[in-house]
Amino acid sequence: MNSIPTPLKQHLRELIARAMATLRSDGPLAGVEDLPEVQIERTKTREHGDFACNVAMQLARLARAKPRDLAQALVAAIPADALVAKVEIAGPGFINLYLSDAAWHAQIAAAIAQGSDYGRGDAGQGVRVGVEYVSANPTGPLHVGHGRAAAIGDTLARLLAAAGWSVAREYYYNDAGVQIENLALSVQARGRGITPDHADWPADGYRGDYIQAVADGYARGEQIDVDGKHLVGSADFDDLDAVRAFAVGWLRREQNDDLAAFGVSFDVYFLESSLYADGKVAETVRALDAAGHTYEQDGALWLRSTDFGDDKDRVMRKSDGNYTYFVPDVAYHLSKWQRGYARAITELGADHHGSLARVKAGLQALECGIPQGYPEYVLHQMVTVMRGGAEVKLGKRAGGYLTLRDLIDEVGRDATRYFLISRKSDSQLTFDIDLARAQSNDNPVYYIQYAHARICSVFRQAGEKGIAHDNGAGLAGLSQLTDEQSLALMIELSRYPEVVETAAANLEPHLLATYLRELAAAFHTAYNAHPILPAGEAERNARLSLCLGVKQVLANGLELLGMGAPEQM
Repeated sequence: MNSIPTPLKQHLRELIARAMATLRSDGPLAGVEDLPEVQIERTKTREHGDFACNVAMQLARLARAKPRDLAQALVAAIPADALVAKVEIAGPGFINLYLSDAAWHAQIAAAIAQGSDYGRGDAGQGVRVGVEYVSANPTGPLHVGHGRAAAIGDTLARLLAAAGWSVAREYYYNDAGVQIENLALSVQARGRGITPDHADWPADGYRGDYIQAVADGYARGEQIDVDGKHLVGSADFDDLDAVRAFAVGWLRREQNDDLAAFGVSFDVYFLESSLYADGKVAETVRALDAAGHTYEQDGALWLRSTDFGDDKDRVMRKSDGNYTYFVPDVAYHLSKWQRGYARAITELGADHHGSLARVKAGLQALECGIPQGYPEYVLHQMVTVMRGGAEVKLGKRAGGYLTLRDLIDEVGRDATRYFLISRKSDSQLTFDIDLARAQSNDNPVYYIQYAHARICSVFRQAGEKGIAHDNGAGLAGLSQLTDEQSLALMIELSRYPEVVETAAANLEPHLLATYLRELAAAFHTAYNAHPILPAGEAERNARLSLCLGVKQVLANGLELLGMGAPEQM
């Protein structure tokens, strides 16, 4: 069995890079200083090979050669390799590589040998990246939109860690300001017996039933320990500061409980109020002013953000002396850079799109070494929840919207996570509760997890029948599995490291969700076509080894999605 690096594309890139080095020392690439990075992609159909490379067309201008002639020279210089059956040239100079069956067999062996490490890479080289997500204000229960943010952000963090980055998960929340004041006034009103339909109800008060629960907890002296604070309620609703602190603590605790139920945790909780308390907002404004990118007009302080790609200049400090909301955002992201995040990835709802350019402009205007494009934003679109063909809008606790906990309670954590991650982040998503609960092949969660459970069942049945599995013989005998379904399953398994690499690089976690469904489909097809335990010993060992590889990849992928890999269903 060949020992090769994973992903498989890396091995092929290295072969072509060696061919380029040969042509550089003695051939048409002599004198070419900067060679492009080799790009290898899987072909859409195997008629054109398993992988294709366009490096000859990239090099043609540098080498002053015809792309096809250069491709011929590269193919001739590619070292002989047991994993490559043949290499052909297509079109204007594409290099098509056809792999031997040994290439797929090696990936099965790697998946079994590497276990939970299979598919993990070192693209990030341990560089520190901060991933911020959810960041909901503590003014109410988390809704389904927050759930999508949590699923996307948490999966991104897992993928980036798998790709070799040093990941810090961060939650930023506003613990001050107008919304928090409205929360305090709402709880105070409820504590005084004032309901939302009363004339004295605060104009912008929160109307959900959870406000009554907070007021009741405060009145009975409930104790809360959250974010390093110990809070105790009282019956004194005249003390608005105490009501405010208790309400924020109550909802922070509730949000933490909801996220824990969702399998989501954070390394850093960052308070917006700390930016003011520590003088970071004022410090940032002074730095922008010192850099010469501000001006005063109509009694307000402006940032000349158009110099950095924004569509118009932005007010930083209004004439009343208050800062506009994007200023603390600039100060916050500056703090990420100062805290050592070489990359900062922020997951937000699409409704925040309008503020992104001005935050980036503010960071560039600081002229402190922050790279362009910092931070990177991942935006998610709205979620529509359906049941029985009708949209579900009302939840049990919040009254006006469906909460994340409502959804978890109804369909379970795994189904909630998968469905919220299953579409590209910037696409609108329809969450079908009936489908998420269905125990059928139409439900992708059931379909994927059943593939894992089915493999576990095969091994249980083998044990009950006294059938031993020799994995060494099974791996050595994989060449017996020449049927179309088994080969398709092997090829599908080999894609896993590439999917992890691509999903992390492109910040597109839905790619992993889609891949797992495709792998499950390939397994179920092969399983149904070729009985495993009734087969002869040699074939059975080979099929069981293939099953072990598939089982490991399913478990690894489900773990990156924050889902379980059940052994029985």
